[in-house]
Amino acid sequence: MADNYRNEEKLKSYIRTIPDFPSAGIQFRDITTLIGDGDGFKLAVDTMAEMASDVEYNVVAGAESRGFIFGAPLAYNEGKPFVLIRKKGKLPAETVEMSYDLEYGQATIEMHKDSVKKGDKVLIVDDLIATGGTTEAMIKLVESLGAEVAAVVVIIELPDLKGREKISGYKLYSAVRYSGD
Repeated sequence: MADNYRNEEKLKSYIRTIPDFPSAGIQFRDITTLIGDGDGFKLAVDTMAEMASDVEYNVVAGAESRGFIFGAPLAYNEGKPFVLIRKKGKLPAETVEMSYDLEYGQATIEMHKDSVKKGDKVLIVDDLIATGGTTEAMIKLVESLGAEVAAVVVIIELPDLKGREKISGYKLYSAVRYSGD
């Protein structure tokens, strides 16, 4: 299924915008109000499942920490395993890691080496795509283990920051877009 904007206005009604956070000129999209409402949280997870309904996948992966919030219930509802992608140093077994650039500095994420295997088709879930740096790093991590990225599903897309372009070779489904505001 293509992007699901049928629920866009309803989902937006649950998402709080905080102006000038974390710095002047930024319109921060706060999902705590979305997940803090049972109906809103259910709508978000159900919308993500609907967007991915035509995607063939056997594993769901999500990034710490907001990708866990949406990825785990999606995996549970679909009867699929859930794979953690965490900040460096948080996983106990042997890992693979990927570093990527942030606006000011660098970050590193990792996942267990045995969390996916060759032939797995992975659905990557997160709350948001902005510049695409984290998403691109997650894709590279999954592929470094021989698995395939089936698609990326997010609640919020900030198209002005061009994250979709950074991962243009991959299917990206987003439920809500905030452009130019």
